[in-house]
Amino acid sequence: MEFKNLAVLGSGVMGHGIAQVAAMAGYGVALRDIRQDLLDKAIGKIRWSLEKTASKGRITPAHAEASLARIRPVVDLADAVSGADLVIEAVPEDMALKRRVYAELDSAAGPGAVFASNTSTLPITEIASVTSRPERFIGIHFFNPPQLMKLVEVIPGERTGQDVTDAVSAFVSSAGKEAVICRRDVPGFIVNRLFIPLVHEACHLMDRTGATREEVDSAVRFRMGFPMGILELADFTGLDVIHKATSEMHARDRGVVRPHPSVAELHEKGRLGQKSGGGFYDYGEGNYERVALSEELAGRVDPAHLVANIANNAAWLITNGASDEEEVERAARLGLGLRIPVFESARKAGLPVLVSELKKLESEFGPTYAPDPYLSKES
Repeated sequence: MEFKNLAVLGSGVMGHGIAQVAAMAGYGVALRDIRQDLLDKAIGKIRWSLEKTASKGRITPAHAEASLARIRPVVDLADAVSGADLVIEAVPEDMALKRRVYAELDSAAGPGAVFASNTSTLPITEIASVTSRPERFIGIHFFNPPQLMKLVEVIPGERTGQDVTDAVSAFVSSAGKEAVICRRDVPGFIVNRLFIPLVHEACHLMDRTGATREEVDSAVRFRMGFPMGILELADFTGLDVIHKATSEMHARDRGVVRPHPSVAELHEKGRLGQKSGGGFYDYGEGNYERVALSEELAGRVDPAHLVANIANNAAWLITNGASDEEEVERAARLGLGLRIPVFESARKAGLPVLVSELKKLESEFGPTYAPDPYLSKES
């Protein structure tokens, strides 16, 4: 199986970014949205991005011009998917909307076309069930912004054919990205299974210890090897995204995350992070400025509970056959920018110590903290 022509449904941040990545790799791309003005805006952003990339010497002006020429903006769905080997859906994270899109798409696309959803949290198997081709349906989770982020999670559903998984992984590689396969369609896949619960656990840690946001974030950055604090990263990602992912993951598996009310409260207040000028932190107008974190502040907080949380979720992925330790670490490095591997931090903290802490938290707060057998085995 080999892809030559793509259709990307949705021209928002993710959609036009995926279209640009594919076009730069030499694929013909039909970029579809429901209105021409949305497509015009997306093409303008792609042009700006290509010109900026060329100005930095990363590609030639000729490459930029040829890439843009490969993208065909289309409003009509049947026209967009005519002749497409691979259809990548990048519409908003709403299951009802995706169901409507795929119901229409299934009859419009050719019988051999592979469908791939760019969802970050919604169940692949459930979306695939709307179509007549679940064996030719897969998750392909690009990270934001697709033009810069190297990681792409590839998530087969329960009935996805191995040939489809192999072909989509090859496409990801051909586009200059690194594919990590989430072998089971589990809530959060790999990266969000690590990231989303950690945001909430940081809030719980502040409640338990009285530590400040800056102290907790400094510990995450300087002692756990994150590129920024976990609350700072949540603000950078967007608390609308965090809130939506939390809701979807918690609905599918009550044990995956123990939601802290502050995330929902910030979302309800419209404090969505950097994009709105404030979230966990205040940013104000103008250029984004990094939160003032330091090694001195990091020394005031023991991040053992946070290390235990991320290591326990990583262990769950391994125990439940969704991944293995090497792939989990690769996903964390590429998707979260983690400079210190998850299990290196866990072993440095002492796996028996972490298991003991998790058992204490489980007895007080419930089964979300139940230590995974992989941690006990490794200790």
